[in-house]
Amino acid sequence: MDLRFGDSKPTDDEREAVDALLGAPESSWEGADRSDADLRWSRGGREARDLLLPALHAVNDRVGWISEGALDYVCRRLTIPPAEAYGVATFYAMFSVRPRPATVLHVCTDLACTAAGAGELCAAVEARLGPENGVKVERSPCLGLCERAPAALAIRAGETARPAFEDEAVQAVGGSGGAAPGDDGGTSRSSEAESGGGRGRRGRNTHHATAVCAPANPAAAARAATAPETAPAEPSPEAAVPQAGDPALTLLHRIGTTDPASLDDYRAHGGYTALRRAFALGPAGVIREVTDAGLVGRGGAAFPTGRKWQATAAQPDHPHHLVCNADESEPGTFKDRVLMEGDPYALVEAMTVAAYATGAHKGYLYLRGEYPRALDRLTHAIVQARARGLLGDDVMGQGYAFDIEIRRGAGAYVCGEETALFNSIEGHRGEPRSKPPFPVEKGLFGKPTVANNVETLVNVLPVLTMGAQAYAAIGTPGSPGPKLFCVSGSVTRPGVYELPFGATLGELLTLAGVRDGLRAVLLGGAAGGFVRPDELDIPLTFEGTREAGTTLGSGVVMAFDDTIRLPRLLLRIAEFFRDESCGQCVPCRVGTVRQEEALHRIAERTGAAAAGDIALLREVGRAMRDASICGLGQTAWNAVESAIDRLGAYE
Repeated sequence: MDLRFGDSKPTDDEREAVDALLGAPESSWEGADRSDADLRWSRGGREARDLLLPALHAVNDRVGWISEGALDYVCRRLTIPPAEAYGVATFYAMFSVRPRPATVLHVCTDLACTAAGAGELCAAVEARLGPENGVKVERSPCLGLCERAPAALAIRAGETARPAFEDEAVQAVGGSGGAAPGDDGGTSRSSEAESGGGRGRRGRNTHHATAVCAPANPAAAARAATAPETAPAEPSPEAAVPQAGDPALTLLHRIGTTDPASLDDYRAHGGYTALRRAFALGPAGVIREVTDAGLVGRGGAAFPTGRKWQATAAQPDHPHHLVCNADESEPGTFKDRVLMEGDPYALVEAMTVAAYATGAHKGYLYLRGEYPRALDRLTHAIVQARARGLLGDDVMGQGYAFDIEIRRGAGAYVCGEETALFNSIEGHRGEPRSKPPFPVEKGLFGKPTVANNVETLVNVLPVLTMGAQAYAAIGTPGSPGPKLFCVSGSVTRPGVYELPFGATLGELLTLAGVRDGLRAVLLGGAAGGFVRPDELDIPLTFEGTREAGTTLGSGVVMAFDDTIRLPRLLLRIAEFFRDESCGQCVPCRVGTVRQEEALHRIAERTGAAAAGDIALLREVGRAMRDASICGLGQTAWNAVESAIDRLGAYE
């Protein structure tokens, strides 16, 4: 039996928000008024299941929550069974199917923010604000603002003005009718400038007001929630890059030296040189160059990028798809956010190179929902690139067609797993798929798909501009190239650091100014592992961290001094994995709950009193590692295990 919403009707605001995305309904089957024409034949609605998540965002952005009437209207427009749409709407943390105030203040309570006093901040904000003030305060997992902990993000629903630079971009698309001097090709004929490439968009877009408050205090957080449009301007991206301006940087060299909104400035600083070389080499030549450079994925798995691209390009089934995984949700990770905010055109160019090499003509950029500034910057960059002939039907006049569509996530850590991300884009719950088949064979929409994260893609640009040999000479033979590290916690200069693979943990912490009384360092985030203060000579390479019995992961380096209560930190990690488990497989669904329960029991116990629960933790941890479908369950025990074995957390 399917779920029914009875006589629930959408409000005018809800209907308008959905119609702005999908266009006006064409028949009563889709929600229009009934007419005689509807009785002559049975017409179904749009077969566009993949627009479900954008439609839910449209309602949530306009109203602040998703009512039964709005959900029923979305289902009619997209011909989706109500029960399935309800399952998707309730899967994501940023959506609500229950009434709530139009303003939601997300206060981060994850690792770096907990160490910086997020618990006290949250209690103070909750005492100051509440539903009676038109604000809902929510304790949030990591917001990707660890370098400015503690952090808060205020989101106010409603129809607001489009950012000024986006208006200028739309005018650029439709205004001049010709390319700017020095560009390759004319203006795009796309009418989708408002949406960043989404199909089916018509009418005006609505943008919810957002305000980032970091580092946050109760007064500033309350001000951001009650008047986000008057909140202080966010710090510039270079504020998160302590090395900004250093000419020796490879991946971060434009941050702080170029205007992230200016395509001309990007090109003046080497932009689109890599794409020119890609067209000169041809698709096979690009893949050969990436393979010879030894580039491996920077998301944690370290799979060779050239092999992945070659496997996708060789598939006879078409079309091929490119997906950029920008759903950076690992606690302690914020490097992709800094790249997207500070150098958005680099990602657009890198995606174009990757698509050209693998035979893809459509790229999906799956962007974390908690990154409003990155959304604005990337939307602007895509519009400008399309207007200048760098995206569209004839990229750079080379006869190659490629375009990018941004898809916003909505608060689900598991969607960082590539097959869960595919399900999310397709309009399903973000649950991982079993492998094989692998994405290079059957990925997004069942077609061959290459998926890379932001840092991996941006590394492709220096591979092509420097050449494979010069790139491979950076770092070590087993881990070539530069690496970005997200340093936070008990350091005086937190931020994103770029170092060649092979630098030691101690060298990185010296750059960041580690404070006295270092107790532990967490490598790889919540899915990583702890190391002791006497292990700072660990080389920061994939092979070096493996030999040391830990992991490099996505590049998280989080330092904790002796003022931090380690049992409380471990409990927060367990709470995180319990909340973020999608619940699809039993080992993870049950194991994350049992892990948290055991850590609650032993939070204040040590020695023999904790021995029984520690034995239980080991058993549960092994079961999750061996039998979980995806990396979430497989790594949920890592940090707790390392804290017990390396740090003696409960001795």
